[in-house]
Amino acid sequence: MNRASGKKGTAVRVTKSRVLIVEDDEELGELVQLYAKREGLAATLCASAEQGLAVFRAGGADVVVLDINLPGMDGFEFLQTMRRESSVPVIIISARETDEDIVMGLGIGADEFVTKPFAPRVLVARVRAMLRRSRTSKPKTIAFGPYVVDLEGYSLLKHGRRIVISTREFEVLRYLVTHPGVPMTPDGIYKGVWGAVYGDLSAVAVYIRRLRQKIEEDPAVPLYLQTMYGRGYRFNPETLRTD
Repeated sequence: MNRASGKKGTAVRVTKSRVLIVEDDEELGELVQLYAKREGLAATLCASAEQGLAVFRAGGADVVVLDINLPGMDGFEFLQTMRRESSVPVIIISARETDEDIVMGLGIGADEFVTKPFAPRVLVARVRAMLRRSRTSKPKTIAFGPYVVDLEGYSLLKHGRRIVISTREFEVLRYLVTHPGVPMTPDGIYKGVWGAVYGDLSAVAVYIRRLRQKIEEDPAVPLYLQTMYGRGYRFNPETLRTD
């Protein structure tokens, strides 16, 4: 019996997990790539965000290891762009470890933040752990009331029919629905969705109002997107469906 086959004489192709490394420090990037390959991962190294996006769009990845300080488009811009297209796990690596950088990175969609210097072997172990978690626990859709939010397809369905919703409206809804029951301040939503520390926070209320007009039976008495006075907004966890 062929150990890599389901039947005698029939080979089964084993697909390696794919890691995209976006790092302009050639020596560090190659070292991480080497350790990833030693662990049986298919690792691709890109020296810029622009190159990384092109590679990602062409072939995808199962985990992205992303530096913040990149020439041209920086890591934050890369992450914001990628999050409009995919929910693939992202580990940020950076020499910058201020609270603002960490909050911003996690707020716009990073899954972990690792500061330099780090041991490549430890980073690859985190990649492995991220792959395990993403395969077993990360939902692709979230259902509530008559609605289904397709997190990867950037769409909102009601009784199976697509609702017209802008990208920004979807991102605000996704941010709240993936944190059910947690009050989110306008400042926190702005950082998490817009990816900026400073800006016009009134935009948050505008998008909440638009969403309520689209999904609430009575926008004046919202069931799903609730106002927590003095604390911001929260998605009502009691409306979530498990079917």
